[in-house]
Amino acid sequence: QVQLVGSEGGLVQAGGSLRLSCAASGSIFSINAMGWYRQAPGKQRELVARITTGGSTYYADSVKGRFTISRDNAKNTVYLQMNSLKTEDTAVYYCHANIRDRGNLRSFDYWGQGTQVTVSS
Repeated sequence: QVQLVGSEGGLVQAGGSLRLSCAASGSIFSINAMGWYRQAPGKQRELVARITTGGSTYYADSVKGRFTISRDNAKNTVYLQMNSLKTEDTAVYYCHANIRDRGNLRSFDYWGQGTQVTVSS
C-alpha cells in the first residue's frame, strides 16, 4: 500500500556534496517520521538522520554539522543534503519511514530500495 522511492546515490570525492531524496507514495494517511539509515561494510546499520512531521530532526553524531535533512510535506518527500563528505560516509543508504496508511490504525515501518554512496579520497 505504501512505497518509498529513493534517489540514486553515486560516487563523490571527499569534501564533496550529494543530495538524496525519498518520496513516499500510496495509501498514506499520515507520515510520522522519515529519514535515512546506512550500512557500511563491517558496520551495523545506523540511523543517519530523521525528521518528524513536527519538524524535529535527529542526526547521528558522525554526520552532525555536515548533513541536513529537510522535507516537502506536500510531496511526501524528504531530502538529505550531505556536505563535506568523508570516506567513512561510504555506505548503502536506506530511506525509512514510519507511516500510517489509510487501511490501518497502527503505523508501520517502510524501507526504500537502498542506494550506494561511495566517497573516494
